[in-house]
Amino acid sequence: MLVTYHRGAVAQLDPRTLYGILRLRVDVFVVEQAAAYPDLDGRDVEEGAEQHWAADGSDVLATLRVLRDTDGALRVGRVATAARARSHGVASELVRRALARCAEIDPRAPVVLDAQAHLADWYGRFGFVVDGAPFAEDGIPHVPMRRAPDAP
Repeated sequence: MLVTYHRGAVAQLDPRTLYGILRLRVDVFVVEQAAAYPDLDGRDVEEGAEQHWAADGSDVLATLRVLRDTDGALRVGRVATAARARSHGVASELVRRALARCAEIDPRAPVVLDAQAHLADWYGRFGFVVDGAPFAEDGIPHVPMRRAPDAP
């Protein structure tokens, strides 16, 4: 696997790449996790929204998006990894790169995400801490998490 990392706004993406990103999100969240939900929520095309992805050639292996919330926080979301790329460090590197990008966008902004509860420790490796009560989203337990701007 020769992995390359990329980012860009939806309007800048090749249609095949965008399709690969959206297909991976559907494969993981809707099919694998059996969570029928509206993935296309309008946030991917917001001003400043960025898609981040890892690829092997034209095959999208992992993806996430970075958004700006109304309170000024940066939000990482829709983190998805293809089954064949799991446990190879692909998603970890993608998250590290996204956090570096968040620091470029606004070094004073916290970064937030809503983690599936069983992944809270994994996100903890990147400086995220649980920041609120657990909740269920589409029948899957989640926890809100926050990373301070000065987190390592």
